Amino acid sequence: MTTTTPSRGRRRAPSRMERAAGKAAALQRPRVILALLLLLALVCVMLLDGYLRAEVGGDQRVRTGASSSDVPDDILDGGPIVTFRGGQATTVSVPDKTIALTFDDGPNPTWTPQVLAILEQYDVPATFFLVGSMVSRYPGIVKDMVEQGHEVGIHTFTHVDLSYQSDTRVRREMEQTQLALAGAAGITTTLFRAPYSSETDAIDNYSWPVYKKLGQDGYTSVFVDTDSDDWKRPGVSKIVQWATPKKNKGASVLFHDAGGERSQTIKALPEYIEKMRAKGYTFTTISGVIEKQRQQAPAGAVPGAGASRLQAAHREATGAILYEGRALVAAVAVAEWAVPTLSVGLMVVGVAVMGRFGMMLVLARRHYRLRNRRRFSWGPPLTGPVSVIVPAYNEKECIANTLTSLARSTHPIEVIVVDDGSTDGTSEIARAAADELGMPDVRVIRQENAGKPAALNNGVRSARHDIVVMMDGDTVFEPDTVRRLVQPFADPEVGAVAGNAKVGNRDTVIGAWQHIEYVMGFNLDRRMYDLLRCMPTIPGAIGAFRREAVLQVGGMSEDTLAEDTDITIALHRAGWRVVYQEHARAWTEAPGSLKQLWSQRYRWSYGTMQALWKHRKSLTDKGPSGRFGRVGMPLVVLFQVVTPVFAPLIDVFTAYSMIFIDLKAALLAWFAVLGVQLVCAAYAFRLDREKYRYLLMMPLQQLAYRQMMYLVLIHSCVTALTGGRLRWQKLKRTGEVGTPAGAG
Repeated sequence: MTTTTPSRGRRRAPSRMERAAGKAAALQRPRVILALLLLLALVCVMLLDGYLRAEVGGDQRVRTGASSSDVPDDILDGGPIVTFRGGQATTVSVPDKTIALTFDDGPNPTWTPQVLAILEQYDVPATFFLVGSMVSRYPGIVKDMVEQGHEVGIHTFTHVDLSYQSDTRVRREMEQTQLALAGAAGITTTLFRAPYSSETDAIDNYSWPVYKKLGQDGYTSVFVDTDSDDWKRPGVSKIVQWATPKKNKGASVLFHDAGGERSQTIKALPEYIEKMRAKGYTFTTISGVIEKQRQQAPAGAVPGAGASRLQAAHREATGAILYEGRALVAAVAVAEWAVPTLSVGLMVVGVAVMGRFGMMLVLARRHYRLRNRRRFSWGPPLTGPVSVIVPAYNEKECIANTLTSLARSTHPIEVIVVDDGSTDGTSEIARAAADELGMPDVRVIRQENAGKPAALNNGVRSARHDIVVMMDGDTVFEPDTVRRLVQPFADPEVGAVAGNAKVGNRDTVIGAWQHIEYVMGFNLDRRMYDLLRCMPTIPGAIGAFRREAVLQVGGMSEDTLAEDTDITIALHRAGWRVVYQEHARAWTEAPGSLKQLWSQRYRWSYGTMQALWKHRKSLTDKGPSGRFGRVGMPLVVLFQVVTPVFAPLIDVFTAYSMIFIDLKAALLAWFAVLGVQLVCAAYAFRLDREKYRYLLMMPLQQLAYRQMMYLVLIHSCVTALTGGRLRWQKLKRTGEVGTPAGAG
């Protein structure tokens, strides 16, 4: 055994890695919070959109047949306008030959503008009772409505029967609609019409307390004298007939400008206006009716009478309500844009995910058949010695197991352990293990802490052989791993080989989840990428390289956190072929806690983004570099960045659908996707000859583990967008992966 030690100088305390880890921890927390806030914002946007569409908080109950014994007779027999001035309930009737034209359920982007155009053409004022959720979605229509001199009232925010609702819900329905009106048109209103209401004689013991409470708050409740029943779509003539008051009486007349298909209403409205005017009727608003009573003016003056008082029910929105209203309208605008976009994104993600599964299955099967044919060969068997480089930083728990596994290698090797400034006696343990195992071809090189890329480069420079195998200090090889791993170098085009990394500590829940991910997500992918000649990553746990290829591309770079991905792409761009050797297996110790797992995957995902950005020019290059840029890079971006980032949409929409839309359909869709994933995973396990019992953990993996991976990737994207930078971080090891035997 040979030991190389750098000149002993004054060591830095704390080490470079320790300082970097401390800075990284300080920087990660706010980015984690930002990632969580982004996910929370997505959920809030969806809930807001669902609330606007009555999918959240919707209540379709409508009360009928209730007693009205508690309602005063003068209210039941009175006019359609109920006021509570001075705390006393009184009714106001519409004067003879006067029409208070009212419209419910708007605004609607299709029908309301047509109604407004007809009213403007005939110079007829009207009162629109608006649904707050629709106001917030179509604020421009409401603004036009008010500017044209029409009057608006509240028809609740979500069109619910208030007699079923609590006082808190009633207050919220009113306040939210007022906010929507303030944001849309800069006004509030004192007029109110309850959904599903008709004439005053329909007020019952459940709704009457609601009207009284609203009256105390300053609202005027408006009912109907004459109902066109246009929502039934009985035909234009019927609508006109049903909307006409009898015996020249005045009336609060109900039409609808939303809530369904309103083409008959649009056709009936001009005919109705002309008919009423021919009979000597005047059109006014609800405020106009109240003002006429107050002034005791005679009915039936001139067309358009009461227009000067159209704004009587309106109040200018100022202060907090104005700004809160604008904020509501802005938030709804975001939701109106975001949710359809997210829906389209969900479809794209779904197609991409299913396409990926299909492509993986087809290409993995082809790869397996191609590489396992009896006559398949890379060329003449390679029997010459190779160099195995083991970068190590504080690996006292694992380094002896790693060397023990290498001592059993069936292929001649030299081992170079590069101690990257360990403080736990790693180098001493390595020397003692090599002496005990009788391994004369083990060299321990010590260097000041400089990071994994520097340690690997040090090992490459010190290697005596043309082929170098790189492995982590927490990994163990099977006896024939090195022999199998180096055989593809018989092909002179091959510059690097990726081995089959296995999770050794798979007996825990976290370990089992990672085991599924390694077998399905990593190794199945590598088969696909191998056939497409665009392998993006040689795993740090097991990979082999031509020494000249590594030196040609400048060695392991410190530009990114994913030095393995970086050099793999660099080799592609330099014209070397990178292949996958499924039978060369390495057993590695996966992170044992969620915190360590987060740290590892965060580094992987962020480092991958860095490497892709570093090699972005390959998109326009020619030759092998251009091939990777136009084939490999889009696949990596789509499958490892874009799709996982947007994949939470599937879960968010599924949860949303389960709670608010259709539980059965949502569950069927979720289980269908899970079924496809299980099929792919089962096939991957079959190819790797793994035990299927671990697949029992897959449903739980989808519910918990996958969500964490989403957050990690979002965290990485946030870091990339904010220009953050991290260093290679050391995970805590236990040394429980001692030998490959029994690991499966």
